[in-house]
Amino acid sequence: MELGGLPVETDVWHGVWISVARRLGTPGTVSALLPAFEAHARVFHPAIRYDGDDDVEVSWAEIAGHTGTRAHRLMQWHTVTGSWGAQPSELLAAVWDDGPAEGHLPVPVAARLADVLARHTTTPRDCFFGRWDGYGFDLPDPESPPRLLLRGNHDMVLVRGEVADAVRNLAPEPHEQSANLWWPADQAWCVVTDIDLTSTYVGGSAACIDELLRTPGLEVHPAHPGDSVAFAADTLNPLPGNR
Repeated sequence: MELGGLPVETDVWHGVWISVARRLGTPGTVSALLPAFEAHARVFHPAIRYDGDDDVEVSWAEIAGHTGTRAHRLMQWHTVTGSWGAQPSELLAAVWDDGPAEGHLPVPVAARLADVLARHTTTPRDCFFGRWDGYGFDLPDPESPPRLLLRGNHDMVLVRGEVADAVRNLAPEPHEQSANLWWPADQAWCVVTDIDLTSTYVGGSAACIDELLRTPGLEVHPAHPGDSVAFAADTLNPLPGNR
């Protein structure tokens, strides 16, 4: 069996170190998503503005500049836009058309991220990718393949490829779904795109995270294991009203 053209990995033991770390982490924080590393980062999924046939990426910082809110590492999409709505307000209609992808790492962002991460592992040609089994898609048999069991019913089906395969679509057309979890065989770093979040978290060496923070085309802030990932995590910008 394959997902996105990659063979399904039947030995889920390769991911048990992540499963154990997540179970020991504090619920609702980065520590419940990622194992502890020397450093951590949060990669924000961009919003999209349509320009003819082109999709233009719009950073959260740009939107914060329009709304008078503060861009910082704990910001949330609703606190930056000032709205719980999925569509932009009249004020922001010229700034963005589609909000950041939830639970999915856009291909251009995945490519930039993978390019950096490939330089920070000794096994760039041996990488594991996990896709949440709750999407269903092309998994007709609930008993096969085996899943990597993760807390909160976030169990994953694993495939194996190389770091550059982070751009692959792990769902059949017309669906589009990135890996929700990926790491190299040498466990030098780990990437999590949680199914409920509009940002991706990365743990790795200090050098790895420092390069991510300086990479053009990525909106990245440092993260810490104790950082909240909840809707109310932003303590600098107010929550929108009337939810």
